[in-house]
Amino acid sequence: MNPEAWEKLIAGAPGEDRPPTPADEAAWSNAVVVRGGGIPAVRAALAARRRGPQRAPTKVPTTIRFDADVLAALKTTGRGWQTRVNDAMREWLKEHSPPDTGTHR
Repeated sequence: MNPEAWEKLIAGAPGEDRPPTPADEAAWSNAVVVRGGGIPAVRAALAARRRGPQRAPTKVPTTIRFDADVLAALKTTGRGWQTRVNDAMREWLKEHSPPDTGTHR
């Protein structure tokens, strides 16, 4: 980058002259701050944030089709929307499942 590009980038960054916007906050919401230690410290901090392996797989990846408005509404409920859909389906199945005949489609 040339000096002019750096100046432009710095001038547009949040700070005393410009508070962060909601977009700035969203972009940095998952940031990991590491003071000192260089790249090894950053790698260690990121590794600590990762979820470990499951002891036994409990979920099965699949594809399901929703109407666009239904999917949008589910996603607006925020992080964990897929878990909430799973819980709702489990509750529905408690009331609506036919007896198990041993055959599946």
